[in-house]
Amino acid sequence: MKNLFHSVKFLALDMASTMVYLLTYWAADHAFHDPAKAVLVATPVGMAFGIGQIAWLFAHKKRPDAMQWLSLFLVIAAGTATFLTKDPRFILFKPSIIYCVVGVVMLKRGWINRYLPERAIHLVPDLGVIFGYVWAALMFFSAGLNLFVAMKGDVGLSVKFLAIYPLASKLGLFAIQYATMRSIAARRYRAMTPEAQAAFEAAAPA
Repeated sequence: MKNLFHSVKFLALDMASTMVYLLTYWAADHAFHDPAKAVLVATPVGMAFGIGQIAWLFAHKKRPDAMQWLSLFLVIAAGTATFLTKDPRFILFKPSIIYCVVGVVMLKRGWINRYLPERAIHLVPDLGVIFGYVWAALMFFSAGLNLFVAMKGDVGLSVKFLAIYPLASKLGLFAIQYATMRSIAARRYRAMTPEAQAAFEAAAPA
């Protein structure tokens, strides 16, 4: 289960560049009282942060995966559109695109089982399939919710939303999944005969 949580960490990393942009925009807008000037200040900062994330991986001899390259492309594309139009909402749409891409990937049946411990794979593989689709649903819901917030055009609201919702929603679902699978796995184990339990322990080490 620990590996599952790490498997979605790039979502938090992607939100980081958006949050840096938003916080810079918010601070610049309060300093200059000029949204257009705030965009000119915040956009290159957000883009530089996104590029810096990729540079950090190369500096530590780590190869960026496809999702990280996609995130960088969206940082540059959304940042350029924001810079040219002076409309901060282009940056705010980026997380929705990432969520949709991740949601499509998570529609693959049983994808989550590769991240489960051996005992869970033997006891609750069906729940792994179900929760795989639940994670996909969360991604699509998050994409729509972020789009709704972005369309409001309220940068302050977007700052609060992206500071709380992405992490809280994933931690919440992770906790629900862990508790549900652990409870049902324990019940199924107790329902086994002693012989079946012995065979299980031999086949699925702790």
